[in-house]
Amino acid sequence: MSDVRPPTTDASLGELFSQLTTDLSGLVRDEVELAKVELKEDISDVGRAGGMLGGAAVAGYMAIVLVSFAAAWGLAELMPVGLAFLIVAALWGIAGYLLYLRGRDQFQQTDLKPEQTITTLEEDVQWAKNQRP
Repeated sequence: MSDVRPPTTDASLGELFSQLTTDLSGLVRDEVELAKVELKEDISDVGRAGGMLGGAAVAGYMAIVLVSFAAAWGLAELMPVGLAFLIVAALWGIAGYLLYLRGRDQFQQTDLKPEQTITTLEEDVQWAKNQRP
């Protein structure tokens, strides 16, 4: 908090209550600001992971469409056309599954819980409990 004053022994109850209200308001404002900063960082990590998954989906789609036809027609020279297309489709299915696993792992590593804010709130509660006469 910005304005911390030592308690005065000759302050009236109204002055003490006013100071307590001001201090509590500043504390809440500081905690909300801390939570905003923490969540902003976490959300940008989630956005990055989502962008990776989106890019993987677009690239995978284009690759499947274009390369599948070329590979399947190439394999069709050695085996029946249906089997050639089935093999190519299975390979791209495996590639897609691996991309999915990587994206899922990225999402699971992101923790949206504002740890620092929770810690400081617990400290604030403990401080408030110790202020009782």
